[in-house]
Amino acid sequence: MAFQNRRNFLASSAAVALTACGGGGGGGGGGSTGATTPVDSTPATSTNTNPVQTALTFGNASVHDPSVIRSGSAFYVFGSHLAAAKTTDLMNWTKLADGVDNNNALFGNKVTTELAATFAWTTVTDLWAPDVARLDDGKFYMYYCSCQGSSPLSALGVAVATNIEGPYVNKQLLLKSGMVGVSEDGTTYDATKHPNVVDPQVFKDATGKLWMVYGSYSGGIFIMAMDPETGLPVTGQGYGKHLLGGNHAEIEGAYILYSPTSKYYYLFTSWGGLAANGGYNVRVARSLAPDGPYLDGGGTDMATVKASVPFDRPSIAPYGMKLMGGHNYVNASFETGTALGYVSPGHNSAYHDAATGQYFIIFHTRFPNTGEAHEIRVHEMHLNEDGWLVIAPLRYAPLSLASPAQTADVSAAQAAGTYKLVNHGKDITATSKASILVTLNADGTVGGSGGMTGTWTHNGSNKLTVVSGGSTYKGVLSRQWNTNSSAFVVSFSALSAGGVSLWAVRLSS
Repeated sequence: MAFQNRRNFLASSAAVALTACGGGGGGGGGGSTGATTPVDSTPATSTNTNPVQTALTFGNASVHDPSVIRSGSAFYVFGSHLAAAKTTDLMNWTKLADGVDNNNALFGNKVTTELAATFAWTTVTDLWAPDVARLDDGKFYMYYCSCQGSSPLSALGVAVATNIEGPYVNKQLLLKSGMVGVSEDGTTYDATKHPNVVDPQVFKDATGKLWMVYGSYSGGIFIMAMDPETGLPVTGQGYGKHLLGGNHAEIEGAYILYSPTSKYYYLFTSWGGLAANGGYNVRVARSLAPDGPYLDGGGTDMATVKASVPFDRPSIAPYGMKLMGGHNYVNASFETGTALGYVSPGHNSAYHDAATGQYFIIFHTRFPNTGEAHEIRVHEMHLNEDGWLVIAPLRYAPLSLASPAQTADVSAAQAAGTYKLVNHGKDITATSKASILVTLNADGTVGGSGGMTGTWTHNGSNKLTVVSGGSTYKGVLSRQWNTNSSAFVVSFSALSAGGVSLWAVRLSS
């Protein structure tokens, strides 16, 4: 069954921490929320300014399925196997906890006692992806889940703490799945239609109403209305409302983020298998209401997307907006160092900074040629002209760290040049997408040794449009830190209506 490769090996692989495993760079560009500026005229020549500077440093940590919450000046992530880490700059992480045992301070060194009923139901002493939310009473609510692993025999509950770092005290179980007989909605449990009650996220909508989205494989992703006073589901919902997936489609890790700019709710999910050979990838759909319907760029209601036969990938691959998958930036002949890239990136959370207008995606990823070892990565996201979030191609580092200082604005002259470009496609595959060399010519044409042809235009406010192969890609330019060149370089990320993402990083020389 699909559950056999889910997380049974993560306890050991999570302990393997990488110190410098690719995926370098970081977002810092503006343009996603800035005021409208005049459109740049097409330049006669390109301008390439990538001043080399002292290398930036990153402190990495391994937390699988990281769910983010901000508390004060710190960002915390909580993940599978009761792992947790925190950061104040989204670059340097400190590990706080790991392991479902009585040495874990998150549950006051007594998690096996606190969650005894949960482990009795699932028959395993393990926890999968949790979510922590701060409710109106000022307390922190950890929505935890446990799964047997080879079946959807799962339990989802909530524990409460007055301090974000614990100790958390169990409040109660909320949902169960995988039973033989009557399920939460009063009908006989059917794993192709009913959810596997794991991977929760609890959030407030724009009106302050509380919701929980959850689910993995099995019957798909579901959403429930929650009582903000108790942190428990509103009674009488059963499993809630179905949003997407079913018939054991490989879809999980739901996370919903609201944009006050676009007025859309964005539903992120991870498709495929999480292992290095699983083809994990991140997709998004959007809705004007928190409980859907969620549509992709082609107008497909994601509630209709499910596997034609259990675990079938081709039947679901055409749907959703694929933002990111496994990829590899091939080193140019003059470049040294480890080529940047990700393997099976996914199970993300997301954050909108109301003060700065920035959007961030936080996820785990594996890396080329390093097996199942994984780390947290943070990338900035931007809204394109069609109101879709696109992910900046390199890991986040603020442009304020540039020396000498650089402006976030990228002119048409500065955008023209040669890039390593990754086309993420729409398939669910373990084969990483390799970059090709593409040139945005100063005359508005697209060429280069990689064979891609077409046109491009600079639309002002760091927005650009690329037309190639019959598709139109709406994108956003930014300046990002490239570890291999020790410089902030121009990059762009663009998305077609068909849900194909282009990631491009300017050559440093």
